[in-house]
Amino acid sequence: MHGLRLNKISTIFYALLFLSFGAIAILQQNLAWMAIPFGLILFNLVVTFIINKTDQLFWLLLIFLPLSTELNVTTSLGIDFPDEVFLILLTAITIAKMIHQPALFLSVFLSPILVIISVQILWIIISSCFSTEPILSIKYLLAKIWYIVPFVLLSPILLKQQSDWKKLALCLCIPMLIVIVQILIRFSFYGFEFANIKKTMAPFFRNHVNYSSMLVCLLPIGWAIWKFTPNNSSNKKTIIYFLLIAVVGLILAYSRGAWLALIVGLLSIYIFQKKKIAHAIAVSIVSIIIFIAALINNNNYLKFAPDHDRTIFHSNFSDHLSATISMKDISNAERFHRWVAGIRMIAVKPIVGFGPNSFYKQYKPYTVSSFKTWVSNNPEHSTVHNYFLLVAIEQGIFGLMIFLVLLIWMLLKAQQLYHQFQSNFYSTIAMVTGIIIVMITIINCTSDMIETDKIGGIFWLSAGVLIALNNQLNIERKAVA
Repeated sequence: MHGLRLNKISTIFYALLFLSFGAIAILQQNLAWMAIPFGLILFNLVVTFIINKTDQLFWLLLIFLPLSTELNVTTSLGIDFPDEVFLILLTAITIAKMIHQPALFLSVFLSPILVIISVQILWIIISSCFSTEPILSIKYLLAKIWYIVPFVLLSPILLKQQSDWKKLALCLCIPMLIVIVQILIRFSFYGFEFANIKKTMAPFFRNHVNYSSMLVCLLPIGWAIWKFTPNNSSNKKTIIYFLLIAVVGLILAYSRGAWLALIVGLLSIYIFQKKKIAHAIAVSIVSIIIFIAALINNNNYLKFAPDHDRTIFHSNFSDHLSATISMKDISNAERFHRWVAGIRMIAVKPIVGFGPNSFYKQYKPYTVSSFKTWVSNNPEHSTVHNYFLLVAIEQGIFGLMIFLVLLIWMLLKAQQLYHQFQSNFYSTIAMVTGIIIVMITIINCTSDMIETDKIGGIFWLSAGVLIALNNQLNIERKAVA
């Protein structure tokens, strides 16, 4: 009855609209006025179609996540195309759905994960009010919103059946597999030489670090696909081959950070199974505090100042690893240069920070000349290469604390869900999600990829997945009761 009433009201509205503009067209003797009601009807049809096809748009977003490319609209404005277009569109649709059907999102609104994220957004707004680069901070805030809304708020609404979870896995892994294969083929023409790896990344990835980071994060999903493929299916062996190709792709990406993330990710399986994630977090935090205190004490960090003339880029990967161990690798040397500047920046603005998205514009006066390298002019406009440090610099210590609370809560929730599910299917998804979050954490100790579309997308999707899994756990408990 409610739907019939709305249709009747809509019909009357458009009839009056046609009559009104028809009268104007006759009085003005200009039929162009009739374009307005026709345009409004067409707009309404398009919007209605998009809203009714929200799930298809979401799957397309996941498909394009590994395939997106950086597109510069102007010299100062860039966009990740086409996934960021889908993010903005889905954000608008989700907000419209929340206004029209708030009860649909009730379980999401009540999630502690969303509460923490909401506090984080509020603090970003406060930090932006005191920002040294207000325009850049506003851009950052908007981008953060259209990443969080589709991945965190919408995904729990769409992930209902086991078929939805399988579709999510395939939408991410199949496009990534295509990217891996074409990169390996192109890389083979360069003899798989480390010095030429960057030439094979375009247009899907900026560099081998971004590529390997997404690859390693999707490996656990690929393993889950293999696990839940029936043993009598011919696809089981095919998936093994695909996983081997992905592992080869990871090895030939020559990324130390991704390799370390994989090792820690594998170790985290045992930690999750033994319910030791809280202990691991505590040990990690205490170790980091002791390490930082030791560096600050008596300015011991100055002992790690690099030799400007001996920090070089190595075209041979074995030399690259040797240089890393001996502290003569240019990438790590430049990291120390920016980390030192970052620590000094935090001391200047410890509460609200310099403002989101402000590091590049502000950090150079805080650098220490003894840590300078020959790439310190930073032509790529990259940031501090440690996401935790970046948050503290731009959003203050309180901003870092909020993010750490979110990260720790997500890890603990993944462990809890893994042990509470009766269903092996959903407990495995919880484990896979926890492993991915651990690997993203490791990756972001030497980079800041949560602000990129690919790793950032996977991180926020993981938050949405945990909310969806919690909803599924409640359904399972009600069914058992």
